[in-house]
Amino acid sequence: MPKSADAPPKGVAHELAALRAAFAGMVPARTPDNLVIGTWNVRAFDRFTPKWRSTVGDSPIRDRSDVACLAEIVRCFDVIAIQEVRQSAQAFLAVLSLLGPDWAYLVTDVTKGQAGNNERLAFVFDTTRVRPSGLACELVVAADATGEGTTPLHAEQFARTPYAISFARGSALFTLVTLHVVYGKAPADRIAELTGIAQWLDRWAKQHDVWGGNLIALGDFNIDRVGDPLYQAFTSTGLRPPAPLNLVPRTVFDDPDPAAAPDHRHFYDQIAWFGGDTTSDALAGMQYRNAGMVDFVDRGIPAKDLTQLSWRISDHFPLWCEFGIVQ
Repeated sequence: MPKSADAPPKGVAHELAALRAAFAGMVPARTPDNLVIGTWNVRAFDRFTPKWRSTVGDSPIRDRSDVACLAEIVRCFDVIAIQEVRQSAQAFLAVLSLLGPDWAYLVTDVTKGQAGNNERLAFVFDTTRVRPSGLACELVVAADATGEGTTPLHAEQFARTPYAISFARGSALFTLVTLHVVYGKAPADRIAELTGIAQWLDRWAKQHDVWGGNLIALGDFNIDRVGDPLYQAFTSTGLRPPAPLNLVPRTVFDDPDPAAAPDHRHFYDQIAWFGGDTTSDALAGMQYRNAGMVDFVDRGIPAKDLTQLSWRISDHFPLWCEFGIVQ
């Protein structure tokens, strides 16, 4: 497994330096009065080929240089939710090794079954910037759960149960809830799960739970379009993503033009909270500042095409939100 002390070859070192420079212009610098939260679906985050450059015939194509690139992206955030960590988590753990001793992680066990896809949900965080504040849980549908009035909650258990961790930075306490909604055979297959998650979070936020005050949902919601039935289900109880996230592509295959035809843009990944579409102080002790994504396409990462890049790094772009906080 790569260690932080292992010096990369000169060519890889130059690529990493170029990436760091590019990312510095995409993600806010981490300062004493801010908090940078991210989310990223890393495609098939499992094994990697343990040499600096993979070659034709190597499986997986992801190599040590790619793992180092992944680490540079993760390093942009104070805390990041990562979806699609697989059973062995080999490449995931290699990234943590490269990040160094100030970084830590919390991860679920593997979700079994066809819908579960042998995936884990994870949080990676810089311990010099944030600290866990006590809560770690999965969102489980009670057998007799019903929503407000006659509106039923999601009748079945979530295929990949959302994972929640509470964190603190300065005087701000917040709970991050990460999830990966099952894609299904058709968009309609996702509506019930999205509605159930929205209702679950709404009830939690209204129960005056000590860890339910600053809920932020983030992850891969598999939402196709803003305003479509999936988006309406996701926002049905008041969750809102910040407006800038409506302008950025989600995958390396999406058209980067905000005016692109709907079939060429998706809104799979989201960061949202109650009141998140405004700059008002919807979160106690946290003032929303800005949001965006990290574009790693055409940044010098060796890949013959976008498909290969998606297996080396990911098919999804990381999203971020910056908040002001009081120390």
